[in-house]
Amino acid sequence: MYLGTASQARDDYDYEVWAQLGLNHITGYPPHNWWDWSTDRLSAYREKVNSYGIELDMVRMPMTPYSIDSEVARSGTPHIMLGKSPERDREIDLVCDILRMCSEVGIRGVQYNMNLVGILRTKETIGRGGSHNATFRWDDADKDALPTSAGVVSEDQYWERLDYFLERVIPAANEYRVQMACHPHDPYTPPGYMGVNRVLGTVAGFKRYVQMHEGPYHGVTFCQGSVSEMLDDPAEEIFDAIRWFGKRGKIFNVHFRNIRGRKLDFYETFPDEGTVDMVKALSAYRSVGYRYMIQPDHVPVVSGENPSGTAFAYTFGYIRGLLEVMGELKN
Repeated sequence: MYLGTASQARDDYDYEVWAQLGLNHITGYPPHNWWDWSTDRLSAYREKVNSYGIELDMVRMPMTPYSIDSEVARSGTPHIMLGKSPERDREIDLVCDILRMCSEVGIRGVQYNMNLVGILRTKETIGRGGSHNATFRWDDADKDALPTSAGVVSEDQYWERLDYFLERVIPAANEYRVQMACHPHDPYTPPGYMGVNRVLGTVAGFKRYVQMHEGPYHGVTFCQGSVSEMLDDPAEEIFDAIRWFGKRGKIFNVHFRNIRGRKLDFYETFPDEGTVDMVKALSAYRSVGYRYMIQPDHVPVVSGENPSGTAFAYTFGYIRGLLEVMGELKN
């Protein structure tokens, strides 16, 4: 296992700082519109990242964690999730072409989301020292929130759209030997909220997903925070989830994030102050043979001129310390 990050570099100084902090692997964001990607451009981006002593381990695909109505989602591949042909077929061709480019450039895998609603949060919680912590409490959610432009999407319709995508993309992933790491929905919400059943917002749904069109390059970004948000007792249940996906070789990436609370009532924390025992969690990944990036994900907002950089620097050090203690630290 090795330290990584899924944060998008704000400027070239971020690459320098990451290398200085001992972070040598990232999930990258190539600086081009998805429709303008090419092997040459992706290769040039990897060479730039490598010039800082950092490996471009994975890249973000054009399916985002945001609402289908967001500008980022509309600029990517919205029709895949809207289930609209023939537009989605053109978008699926783009995804397969990106997999080919990654294979040619030498990038291990891609991270992607299959969202309609996006990440949902309610009023923040004030954490230790006055930090601002993202929160989701069902009691505070707007129960009358309207559907997105996708309208009402039944559970069967949602699964049909996922199946249509996987049937066409997983063969390409297998051909090009590029890992596809799907991120779960964040957070779990009751069926029908905002017009959809978030089928990848439960452990059972996430298990079903990786068993559809099963293959060695079809797996998950195991967002430990998001999975914890699905559970009634994350302090105990998270380890069974790690073992289920890990023993089947389905974990291609880990977002090493902690929460305090449980399903429908939680807030995000620094890794050392949440409900889940992170030392035990890291041991669980090791026990199932996981061998890729351990990445911080969301972090509380702290004070100062560089809140994000400061908070992430703390989590980088925390993860490096755990990896070193366990004899897993790799540069």
